[in-house]
Amino acid sequence: MSRLALILCLAFSAALQAQSLALRAETLHTAAGPAIADGVVVIQNGKITAVGKASDVKVPSGLTVKRVKVAIPGIVDGRSTVGLSGLLNQPHDQEQLEGSAPMQPELRAMDAFNGRDPLVGYVRSLGVTTLHTGHGPGALISGQTFVVKTDATEVTRGVLKPQAMVAATLGDGARAREAGKSPGTRAKQIAMLRGELVAAQEYVKKLKDAEKGKEPARDLRKEAMVQVLRRELPLLVTAHRAQDILSLLRLAKEFDLDIVLDGGAEAYLVLDELKAARVPVMLHPTMSRAFGEMENLSLETAAKLQAAGIPFSFQSGFEGYVPKTRVVLWEAALAAANGLAFDDALKALTLVPAKLLGIADRVGSLEAGKDGDVALFDGDPFEYTTHCVGTVINGVLVSGGEETR
Repeated sequence: MSRLALILCLAFSAALQAQSLALRAETLHTAAGPAIADGVVVIQNGKITAVGKASDVKVPSGLTVKRVKVAIPGIVDGRSTVGLSGLLNQPHDQEQLEGSAPMQPELRAMDAFNGRDPLVGYVRSLGVTTLHTGHGPGALISGQTFVVKTDATEVTRGVLKPQAMVAATLGDGARAREAGKSPGTRAKQIAMLRGELVAAQEYVKKLKDAEKGKEPARDLRKEAMVQVLRRELPLLVTAHRAQDILSLLRLAKEFDLDIVLDGGAEAYLVLDELKAARVPVMLHPTMSRAFGEMENLSLETAAKLQAAGIPFSFQSGFEGYVPKTRVVLWEAALAAANGLAFDDALKALTLVPAKLLGIADRVGSLEAGKDGDVALFDGDPFEYTTHCVGTVINGVLVSGGEETR
């Protein structure tokens, strides 16, 4: 064997070893069933191979065993702009919104994501292993979102979904910032969205009816909206006022769209309508400042959505001020302090967003066959004084670790 081949072989073996370990927790929350006292998660080659009580699970010989107080599935941030909105709050690292036109569904978040931004590392250090991130609110259609692991310094390496949803906004956040520009009113917003969807329908018809070799020129904008029409991509709509939520539901029914409500400060006023339409909610950060369109937000909305049987997830959202994002773990903790049961809050951080994003076969719970993504804590993860002492992604301890024993 040549020297180079030997080096590559040893490097490959080391990489495999780095992706194999066992985590033993005094309390193990799997999000797939009840908590396990003195539980173990075995991860080999990046995948979970066994989960259960330490007395029932045989840990393969040679595997590193790390002991912690509490372990939960890696956190899935349901809606974020992290990686596009950077830590520094300066124009050069703010890529979440393109202001040159009110509708740009062709923009792909993958093309702007910076996995090396310190803000990505910050949320990773707090147990976030998966981001649903991308273009933020502030335009009628701001672009596409995608799903990525937080260890992805090279974006293509950690992508779970290169296209997840098309992000839109209704209400004051989508109004044109210059007088005389569109959209200036709520009616104009809906009319423009309706027109975009009709144009996509006509584009599909032209493609279908055209003779071979005479198809219309490619139109990236219309192609994105065709994916929305075909329910290949959900339309993720930021809306807070009840009137905007109801307008969204009417538009979705008119075009038979797959939609997800983002924000929903007044969602508790239209619970029956949301449930009847089977619309899930990516709830605004619990601690969002209550002003403007969010003046009627409630700390109990998460509990009310849960009681109504409406699927929802927590999110970090987008902050216009430093440090540009909230911590989704703390938002869930506050909801848990305002009527939401612990297990429901945990699932809305992990399994529920994974299901809403179509990635529950990979992440969201600690079960055999899923990715080895785990967040480690020195106490109850929803207690203010608790610390995240380690974050594991694909079996690799990517953050913390010095406090584990």
